[in-house]
Amino acid sequence: MPNRRRGEVPLVFGGERYTLCLTLGALAELEDAFQAGDVVGLAKRSSTGRLSTRDVITLLGAALRGGGHDLDDAAVARLPLAGDFAAVAAAVGEALVAAFGEAEMPPDPRVPRRA
Repeated sequence: MPNRRRGEVPLVFGGERYTLCLTLGALAELEDAFQAGDVVGLAKRSSTGRLSTRDVITLLGAALRGGGHDLDDAAVARLPLAGDFAAVAAAVGEALVAAFGEAEMPPDPRVPRRA
């Protein structure tokens, strides 16, 4: 059972139960895969909200391996979606939030500020 205090996120995918966790090793793997340079660059890149399918496979693979699953990216790419892409994207997002915290959104210039 995933431990949310440790940053573990549960995911049922293709009828199987998985645990996602962005460990230090998983973050180092992602820095390398995304050529982010450092953890700050990785956090900035992941906070854009714009991910390709390849990015999702890379993120999901690293988080699955961090959660203790022995799957390479090719095996992750073969996992059956079966209409679960929204659940996968949400779980990956939760893992990123667990690792980096909530992204602060810049103020909307159309909304008046309170004094």
